Amino acid sequence: MMLPRLRTSNVPPTLTSCPAIRPQPLIHSPRISREFSQTSCQQATLRRRKFYEWLNGPGAALRHPLPGSTNYLGAYDRFGNLVRARPGWQRKQNAEAEAANTEGEVPKGGEGTPEAQEAVDELEMSVRREEEQKKTEGNQDEDKLPPETAEDLRPFPLNKYFRSQPVLSEELREAIYQRVARDGASVSLASVEFGVSNERVGAVVRLKQMEKEWIAEGKKLAAPYSKAVLEMLPTTPYIDPSRPENKGKRPITHEAINDLIVHPATRQQLFVPVSESRQFTRVDAGKAFDNNLLPADERIPHPELVLAERELVSGLSFQERKNLAEERIVKQQEKKKEEQRRREELKKVQTVSGRRWDFVFQDVSVENVGRDGRSPKGVGWRYGFPHEDRKKGQVKIPTKVEA
Repeated sequence: MMLPRLRTSNVPPTLTSCPAIRPQPLIHSPRISREFSQTSCQQATLRRRKFYEWLNGPGAALRHPLPGSTNYLGAYDRFGNLVRARPGWQRKQNAEAEAANTEGEVPKGGEGTPEAQEAVDELEMSVRREEEQKKTEGNQDEDKLPPETAEDLRPFPLNKYFRSQPVLSEELREAIYQRVARDGASVSLASVEFGVSNERVGAVVRLKQMEKEWIAEGKKLAAPYSKAVLEMLPTTPYIDPSRPENKGKRPITHEAINDLIVHPATRQQLFVPVSESRQFTRVDAGKAFDNNLLPADERIPHPELVLAERELVSGLSFQERKNLAEERIVKQQEKKKEEQRRREELKKVQTVSGRRWDFVFQDVSVENVGRDGRSPKGVGWRYGFPHEDRKKGQVKIPTKVEA
């Protein structure tokens, strides 16, 4: 079989008769400075000029975030003015320090470059802010910033339907951890008191416990990062009831705590015929979907709130409703202790599966029989312990009748 030959009609003769060429290393001239853009054009393009104009104009308000407020684009208009602020309101900034830092300084690029234009624009903006601040210095009411609105929580101006959801503040997280870990309150009770869901309360307690352990071990935490993130996001503050200024104030609800989780059995549509004389309740509706499905009043995270509302509608006084709520809490805690005790007892029992029976082994002690040897905790009471009826001298006829 013959290999195909390369046609040499289209190949230059210099390549065919060229001797072996040794690879030569490529020598690159060292660059003195690295360019920001890979384009060879040194002049500012139209888009760059517009970017610097926006950065030194309306975008200059985003450089210094407002204390206790978000720093989203949706809070400002296209001219850089805060939407929720009054016409006479201006942000208090240290304009003199900015003017002193930028006055008389010209970048190396010279006039006409974006750096020089940026410095000039910053100087003009600082002078304007200083003049406007002097005009509104005497009016304290105009300097007061109104609270945030729904428009201030839009990080993307083109998406009008997205709102940034608030997160728990650091003080509120610490209060939740202290209420559960130190005071011994249940997760359900802390959820009702602080207006936070059960899942979030459990997550806060676990993360705070891990944080305490890391601090005890000497590990370094990312506290500056956490602080910077919390300053940029809307937060739910903590209303401390021990402070006199917060007397009578209710805690701010962070989220809905009693939302009903959709059960998979209820996703189907059913048509159940019911007679007119029958009262179809939520219990019947749950059994229609599944025999083991509880009604909505019992499946919600906090069914005790429904009982409290019913007691309020029935006309009970505040003290009576408080006593009933405390009784329910005590019963719930006793029930949880009993379940925990049973789980601990089951851990002590060792079960060995057999062909026909399961053998259960448990550690016992001789001292468990008690003083008279008849304690149910002792060994042998269930298996062949003799009764007193068969002993001699035992009176089997009752000597008295109890009323």
